[in-house]
Amino acid sequence: ILFSRAFPELTLMSGMIPVVVVSLLLSLWVSTVDAEAKYLSIDNHEQIINDHQVVFVAFCADWCPFSRRLKPIFEEAGKKFKEEHPEASAVFGIVDSQAHPTLNDKYFVNKYPTMKVFVNGELVTKEYRSTRSVEALTDFVKQQLQTAMHEFSSDDQLNANLNRSKRNIIARFADPNAVGYTNLKKMSSILKEECQFYIGKADADSIVFLDPDTKDEQKYTGDFSNYDFLKQWLTDKCIPLVREVTFENVEELTEEGLPFLIYFRDTDKKEDDKIFSDVVIRELGDQKASVNALLADGNKFAHPLRHLGKTAKDLPVLAIDSFQHMFMFPDMSQLTVPGKLRQFIMDLHSGKLHKEFHENMDQKMIDLAKFNAENPEGHDHGAAKDGEARGGPPAAKPHTSPPPSVFKELKPSNKRYSILQKTEL
Repeated sequence: ILFSRAFPELTLMSGMIPVVVVSLLLSLWVSTVDAEAKYLSIDNHEQIINDHQVVFVAFCADWCPFSRRLKPIFEEAGKKFKEEHPEASAVFGIVDSQAHPTLNDKYFVNKYPTMKVFVNGELVTKEYRSTRSVEALTDFVKQQLQTAMHEFSSDDQLNANLNRSKRNIIARFADPNAVGYTNLKKMSSILKEECQFYIGKADADSIVFLDPDTKDEQKYTGDFSNYDFLKQWLTDKCIPLVREVTFENVEELTEEGLPFLIYFRDTDKKEDDKIFSDVVIRELGDQKASVNALLADGNKFAHPLRHLGKTAKDLPVLAIDSFQHMFMFPDMSQLTVPGKLRQFIMDLHSGKLHKEFHENMDQKMIDLAKFNAENPEGHDHGAAKDGEARGGPPAAKPHTSPPPSVFKELKPSNKRYSILQKTEL
């Protein structure tokens, strides 16, 4: 009936048209009507991504219960968005990951459902991990469509709006139609959560990064039309070597797959942040691809500290979480000694940290026997709840093996995702 209404002239001739042709026309018509959520394949995904300002993609698998729950919500969100914003250059896309495993590999999908967003043809690093509701999904796409560039007409206006505690990119262009301007606008959409972008007019083109830590102004000296070079420069400036880990971003950080080098500190002591950052920049500048250097609030992340036998009174504390074991930096007074931090990381990669731990097992067993003698069974030093006063710091029970990872428990939950094992990728 629907087909006859849409193509009455063909209905009259249906007896003359092969069934396969009628089926093809019907499928094309249905896909045109139901275009709120497009299905992406290896053949069409690049064109769809490049033809729209924002493409919000859900990677799903029919065998995954979380995917089956998400798909109708995602499709409804696409329908609602299209109805409310028919002129917007945005698409809700779905990838059938079983039918198109190549797209999983291309975009590093290791769980279902995974929701990624492309802005101006570029994959945004951060995935969507928030509420799976029609309202939340449509609001997210609206946010992605908003411009990331803050225009200013004078230095006074710029300085009035500038937040120097954040990472800022200040650009000035003579021609808003220049390739460099277009490249910067494209990158600002991708890095808008990491940097604040400001754009003004000037006789000569310039891009400057304002470092909130050193207060330095670092000028871009490359070719403005070289998109890849500009992208790398902006990424290096906007995503620092040392980042803050929070309960909001820890899941995302674990998925980067790199061991954590975590500096637990008192957030009121800002000088500690600078000390650690300076040492990391000096010692580990070439290790960005092999370790995640992170700052952590020692009061909020009290559980990992207790796991190491430490409390807030011991801050700052530096440790590695390899997602198998945790290793503590042996002597914090040696942190700024040239070569000490780098050797700590090299010993992790070589396996030396784990080996040395077991080589000292005899002494650890002696310490454990002494601990058990001094702390009879049934005397629970850790019974006091967080925030309650204790008579003194808890006795730290010596470990007979490296403490197991704490942060691996903060990886994506199997209560929200179907996690793929490496053999399944």
